[in-house]
Amino acid sequence: METLSITISILGGVGLFLLGMSVMTDGLKAMAGSALRVVLGKAAATPTLGAFWGAIITLLVQSSSAVTMTTIGLVSAGLLTFTQGLGLVFGANVGTTGTAWLVALIGVRISLSAYALPLIFAGTMAKLLGSPRVAAMGAALAGFALLLYGLTTLQEGMSGLATMLHPSDFPSVLGEVGVDWISGTAGLLKLIAVGLVMTTVMQSSTASTAVTISAFYAGAVSLEQGAALIIGQNIGTATSSAMAAIGASTTAKRLAVAYVLFKIIAASIAVATFPFVVALMRTVSATIDGMTLLAAYHTAYNVVGVAVLLPATGWFTRVVERILPFKQTASQRVLDPSALANPVIAVEAARRVVADVLAAISVSVSAKLSGGNNFTAREAEAAAATLEEVRDFLSELQEPPETEAERRRMTSTLHALDHVARLAETLADDELLKQTTDDPYDLRLAALCAQAMHAAQTVGESVTAEAVLSAQSAPIGWDATPEVQAALTEAESVSRELDIMQRDHRAAMLASVAPEKLTAADAFARIDAARQLARTAHHAWRAAAHLFGHGG
Repeated sequence: METLSITISILGGVGLFLLGMSVMTDGLKAMAGSALRVVLGKAAATPTLGAFWGAIITLLVQSSSAVTMTTIGLVSAGLLTFTQGLGLVFGANVGTTGTAWLVALIGVRISLSAYALPLIFAGTMAKLLGSPRVAAMGAALAGFALLLYGLTTLQEGMSGLATMLHPSDFPSVLGEVGVDWISGTAGLLKLIAVGLVMTTVMQSSTASTAVTISAFYAGAVSLEQGAALIIGQNIGTATSSAMAAIGASTTAKRLAVAYVLFKIIAASIAVATFPFVVALMRTVSATIDGMTLLAAYHTAYNVVGVAVLLPATGWFTRVVERILPFKQTASQRVLDPSALANPVIAVEAARRVVADVLAAISVSVSAKLSGGNNFTAREAEAAAATLEEVRDFLSELQEPPETEAERRRMTSTLHALDHVARLAETLADDELLKQTTDDPYDLRLAALCAQAMHAAQTVGESVTAEAVLSAQSAPIGWDATPEVQAALTEAESVSRELDIMQRDHRAAMLASVAPEKLTAADAFARIDAARQLARTAHHAWRAAAHLFGHGG
């Protein structure tokens, strides 16, 4: 009966801890809102900065998975390079160790149930009755209190377990007094495997580490055994990432592979240095308690792995890219399903693809007007198919934009999508935009349209340029450079001039029929050609303007 009570206490404590972590993380993510996406985009200018801010942001939102999934979306959308994304993922591994310090310094030392219960009530009331912002704060508070209550329950269960288990019941590991190399290595590997299974089952290295620290505090495991378990628990987090990547995009798979490789390399370093590290830990244990040492080991384990890999990020990136080469089209890579969880990233991904199509169409139209290669039906179909992918992508957005600014950017992107789609449909007819005469007026109309297309091309290419998509300015990619502003002004001016000219041209053409200067068929053909040029320039201008939120 006592065994059953202890088991229930331990399982209940772990369950409350996991539930508290989940509720707290959801609340913190809701409080962060779109700021999480924007800050991550700005923070990763270099892999080193990315690792630093990835750790800080993960520590604040208490979710390495949230940081990792947001990073996947940013990399897929082209807002970050894969190398920059790796920095954020490396940093997230360090940030996620913060909760172990809470467990070591407070959770296992003090019974917090008396404080936790009122906090759970207050947080729940705020979540149920408050505004969205207050509700998010309430969820974070209630989750934190649940986590503390779970730690207290876990501590009680571990105290009972300590009466039944002793470190001698577990395999001896390298570094323990009187343990030979062969049996110590075997024991180390066994406990690493146990730690891996613990994290895989709990789906949380933080929870499994909390169990280990609590077990050490209760006297069920030794300091060396606790460190061995922590190595396995860190490796175990890679299993959830590997499973999440099944059926995912190539970008998600690449980051999952990078995550697994990082864990393997860090674990290899930890195993190689294990005898020396535990000897050092045992030496300083006279002045620093074992719980703090285990929390420090948990953090140092990941910090060392990051420190080793960061200088070799370029090489590491090439290895991962060689293991998983892209087999998708450019638009499919950008429109990564993982970005749908983040409206800011999803809209930016869609905007980039629309800009790509606009730039491609502009180049083809300019060539066609100058007598070069025509915009073929196949190109028109490809453009239409890509734009259809964008429509489907935005239709699957998982949550609406949170702020008025985000809603305006989404609306502008949809306007740009509509104008580029109309442009592609119009140009699908190969008979259109063909020069009908060598009349100076007709030539002037064609030259103006080509000028508008060149301006639109400049705008479209600027959206996908690294300087804009490096996310160094806020909001992400929506600040027009002087060159872009000049191109937008030029496109508007040319479009308005074309509109006026084609109306005058229409009157002149119709007036030329009566004195038999033109046949009615020729007059209408030239009118249609002029109208088509004006319409093409108009759609190009409006699409370009909306790409930078200048919809008017």
